[in-house]
Amino acid sequence: MGDHDELNPAGKCENHCRQIEVPTEEELVALNAMRAIKQEVRTLKDRLRGLSEEQGPQSVAEKAALQKSLDRFRMEWNDWEKKRKAAAKRRMVLLGHEAPDPADLEL
Repeated sequence: MGDHDELNPAGKCENHCRQIEVPTEEELVALNAMRAIKQEVRTLKDRLRGLSEEQGPQSVAEKAALQKSLDRFRMEWNDWEKKRKAAAKRRMVLLGHEAPDPADLEL
């Protein structure tokens, strides 16, 4: 047995086993996108609250546009949430904490 096959004193294989970062890069991308969306939504909601105090035809049109933007951000948030959950599931499977989905096992 060569040096590359030996275990370290703690019984871990250093040369063959890779460390898994928590959260993974994939999860970080999703989390950062979700943070950016949250910041944009806060800005839009603040503006929407300001418009609710105003009355007039311009504010009605702007409220509708802001609401449409909020709906778009909600859909984006849901997409990123699905990606984040899928990345977390892959990490948990790699770590051996969860079993892979049967659909993922089929080739």
